[in-house]
Amino acid sequence: MSIAAEIEKNVHQALTIHHLVIENESHMHSGPATDSHFKLALVADEFKGKRPVARHQLVYAAVSELMNNPIHALALHLYTLEEWQAQNGDVPLSPNCMGASKSG
Repeated sequence: MSIAAEIEKNVHQALTIHHLVIENESHMHSGPATDSHFKLALVADEFKGKRPVARHQLVYAAVSELMNNPIHALALHLYTLEEWQAQNGDVPLSPNCMGASKSG
């Protein structure tokens, strides 16, 4: 099972998902790892009434066994259904990596 599939499975088991977008962004980062950097846009009922930190904690708890190895970085964009609809389902773009082995 791919790392992206594992992330998706774990998140679906932990949260009531309305929409999920997962992108492997490893190609944008330094180093040889091909499945280490991901962006996750997630719309879930459990985010209603929660501040961003609490939302992140819910997702990190769901994927905790994957963090640090094999996942090095996980960008999270977490929304309630109303927030997602208000922004027309747009997932923010990720910035270019400025890691030590990348030239600016």
